[in-house]
Amino acid sequence: MDLTKRPTQEPLPPAELRASDADRDRVADVLRDALAEGRLTADEHAERVEGVLSAKTVGELDVFVRDLPAAHVRRATAYAPVPNRPDPGAIPVDPDEHVVAVFSAALRKGRWRAGRRIHAYAIFGSVEIDLSEAIFEYRQVVIKAFSVFGSVEVSVPENVSLRGSGGGILGSFEVDTLDSDEVDAPVVYVDGLAVLGSVEARPRRGRLIADLAARVSRKVDNSLRKHLDR
Repeated sequence: MDLTKRPTQEPLPPAELRASDADRDRVADVLRDALAEGRLTADEHAERVEGVLSAKTVGELDVFVRDLPAAHVRRATAYAPVPNRPDPGAIPVDPDEHVVAVFSAALRKGRWRAGRRIHAYAIFGSVEIDLSEAIFEYRQVVIKAFSVFGSVEVSVPENVSLRGSGGGILGSFEVDTLDSDEVDAPVVYVDGLAVLGSVEARPRRGRLIADLAARVSRKVDNSLRKHLDR
């Protein structure tokens, strides 16, 4: 294709855009799920993954998943970037939850209800907040984490969005940014400060919010039924 013949003001069609590593990862995820669901054989999966790795444009990638319902569900989902800061109007003045460890350890895990705002203080101690099995009743969850000669660890399901803003003074503040494929997935914001200590927030691989997974499954099944009815 001779790009010099195309008017400079005319944008390229999406299918002709160069594919990124993120685009390839997205398609590879669809193929992996299709293999697990029995929609593809092992040989078909291997053949398509090989093609994905060599694809150069978005259009070439779409060829490998266009007969899979999940690909159409994901493509139809409107994507809106998750803001780096929570919406102040969405955070009411409900009582905050406090998790405090002073020369001790404090843990929140299992099937518990996560509030809108959680304060975590680790002073010569450790705080662990595990949201991988928590019940999310709110769209936004803000965790204020402060560590002084201690550690605060936050774990989230891998189908939510995760954002962080903070710093360290002779310490470390690390948040692994995460974007969910679900537009209505909860967003966990981790803010705070680590002084001679650490604050870490990461997704817990293999852990999913059950109701989100169920919604995805229903969408895929509905899309498949519509496809078969045609």
